[in-house]
Amino acid sequence: MSTNNDEFLYDEDDSVRFIRNYLPQEMKGKFSDDDINYIVDLIYDYYESNGLLDNTDDEVEIDEDEVVSYVIKNAQKDGVGKFEPEEITLIVQGEFEYCDSINLFD
Repeated sequence: MSTNNDEFLYDEDDSVRFIRNYLPQEMKGKFSDDDINYIVDLIYDYYESNGLLDNTDDEVEIDEDEVVSYVIKNAQKDGVGKFEPEEITLIVQGEFEYCDSINLFD
């Protein structure tokens, strides 16, 4: 039996570890693993709500500022926390870097 090369390589635990390592030292203790997972879930909610996950044939440009605004707005709406844009930007960038490291969107 052969394996499919398109297997989903994404691992939430690896993502959290990668993002935690990506964050500057002063932010490492500020976010729990659950906080990071929640923020990453909101990033993918943004992708889904904007049809970015459906577009597999064309290169997609993602507006980082829009993603950050979406995460902050929804976190406040959900009562999860009040996050600073700079903090969310670093987590979003960490998630982008993690996805690049596993060639998720190639």
